Amino acid sequence: MRRADRLFQIVQKLRGGRLVTARQLADRLEVSERTIYRDIADLQSTGVPIDGEAGVGYILREGFDLPPLMFTRDEVVALVAGARLITAWGGASMARAAEEAIIKIGAVLPKEDRPRITNTHIHSTSYNISDNDRSLIDLAENAAEQCRVLSITYTDLDGKDSVRDIRPLGLWFWGKVWTLISWCELRNDFRTFRIDRIAKVEKADRIFRQERGKTLADFYRRVELSETPDTKARAS
Repeated sequence: MRRADRLFQIVQKLRGGRLVTARQLADRLEVSERTIYRDIADLQSTGVPIDGEAGVGYILREGFDLPPLMFTRDEVVALVAGARLITAWGGASMARAAEEAIIKIGAVLPKEDRPRITNTHIHSTSYNISDNDRSLIDLAENAAEQCRVLSITYTDLDGKDSVRDIRPLGLWFWGKVWTLISWCELRNDFRTFRIDRIAKVEKADRIFRQERGKTLADFYRRVELSETPDTKARAS
């Protein structure tokens, strides 16, 4: 959980006028009590009216509220539509996060603006994505963030399997298919792999460093500079 998200959660959990201990907050947010003490001190220093002390507990004084989020009608439509698309087509964790994000936005919008969420008439179905693909999307996104090598078994267009170690760099969604942009250690070049053709995947016990010529920015640069399809990074 990002620190900004954790601070928001602490404020939310202190609402209601009840004394909450650092231990309770630490257990709920899966961090140490020392982290909670530091976060509470930082919130207090920015003007959040939290009373209490270590070893006793904390309470949020009445009258404090987060400022309402102000979005235009088009911004709300964009946020809701994007969240619904991710719910329908994204990874399992992404889908849950998208639903939670809409709930949070609705909670802090001014009351008169909340109907904008339910009145956004843009929807999507998820008939073409499996639970296994959803799990793979989450795993690939997480591995790309952590710079962790993945060992995959991949089935190509001819039905042939190959085993290779890849450095996951990013994901592309093409409307029906997700592809994983990677640096393939077997081919020593960029390759893109369709998520629905990855037969098996495991996290290798090693991480990779971003190297010049092997980053996502380098991949984009190659695609932009390519003049013919066969000079682009080929999809496996």
